[in-house]
Amino acid sequence: MSERIGEPAIETSGLVKVFGENRAVDGVDLRVPAGTVYGVLGPNGAGKTTTVKMLATLLRPDGGEARVFGHDIVREADAVRSRVSLTGQYASVDEDLTGAENLILLARLLGHRKPAARARAEQLLEAFGLTAAADRQAKNYSGGMRRRLDIAASILNVPDLLFLDEPTTGLDPRSRNQVWDIVRAVVAQGTTVLLTTQYLEEADQLAGRIAVIDTGKVIAEGTPGQLKSSVGSGSVHIRLRDAHRREDARHLLAQVFRTHVQLDPEPVALTARLLPDGSEDGPAEMASRALAELTRAGITVDDFSLGQPSLDEVFLALTEKTATNEAKQEALA
Repeated sequence: MSERIGEPAIETSGLVKVFGENRAVDGVDLRVPAGTVYGVLGPNGAGKTTTVKMLATLLRPDGGEARVFGHDIVREADAVRSRVSLTGQYASVDEDLTGAENLILLARLLGHRKPAARARAEQLLEAFGLTAAADRQAKNYSGGMRRRLDIAASILNVPDLLFLDEPTTGLDPRSRNQVWDIVRAVVAQGTTVLLTTQYLEEADQLAGRIAVIDTGKVIAEGTPGQLKSSVGSGSVHIRLRDAHRREDARHLLAQVFRTHVQLDPEPVALTARLLPDGSEDGPAEMASRALAELTRAGITVDDFSLGQPSLDEVFLALTEKTATNEAKQEALA
C-alpha cells in the first residue's frame, strides 16, 4: 500500500442515487483518510447501505463523483474492485459448507493454489477463534460466529479498503466485542475500514471520524469529540431518591439549565444537555448550581454525573434538528 495515513482512501462530491421518486442518497460529500476507521452513522433508511454499494461499484450513481484511492468508481470500476472488499449486513457464507470449506473455496476463487488456500483458511480460522468449529457446517454457527467467518472471508486477500455494513447487527455484547477486536486488528495491518452502523457506541469505540447521515444527506461530520461538543458543553445525569419528585426536579433543572430535561426510562433518572447560556459559568458551575437548588427544594439526589454528551444525545439532537427544518420547509412550500 503506497498511501500514507491521512491521505484519502475515499473522496465523494455530491453523490446521488435515486430510486423512483426516492432520493436515497442526496448529495453526499465524504473524505476518508487512508489507514483509519471511518464511521457512517444513521438510522434505517438513511442511505448508508446505498452509499456503500455505490462506493463498492455495486450500484451506479445517478449524480456526483466518487474516487477510491484516486480511481473513479464508474470509469475505473475494475481498479476499484481490485482494492476493496465488502461485508454486507447479512452473512454471505454457504450454510451447507463447513467454515473451513467456505474459506478454502473462496480462496481458490481468488486465485490461491490448493495448499495455499488451505493454509490461509487455517490461519484465519485460528485468528478469529473458529478453529474448533472449522469442520462444522456454517448453518450450525451462532450469529457471532457467522459474522466472524464472513469478515474472515472478506480478508482472504487483505484489501486496501474494507467496507463493513452494519457488521454487528443482532449480535450479543460478547460477539460484538469480538468483532470490534477483529476490526482493530485489520486496521493495525494498514487496511482502511468504512464502517456503517446504527450503534452509537460502536462508532464511538472504533471510528476516528464519523459522518452522520439522515434522509440521504450528511448532517454532521467530525471526530466523536467534535460531534459531542457541537450539541452542548456537557451532559448531566441525575438519579433521585424518590421517583415521585422527578417532575419537580425536571421543572427546576429546566429553569437552572435553560434547556430541555429528558426523563430517562428509569423512573428516578433524568438527563440534561448543557448549552452555553451567555454567562461565564462552565458546565461544572452550572451543575453545582443545579445541585444546590435541588437540595434547597428538598429533592434528594442519590447519584450525579457530569460529562460530555453521549453520541446517542448527539444523534438525537442532530436528527431532531433535521426533522424540524424539513417540517418548516414543507410548511412554507
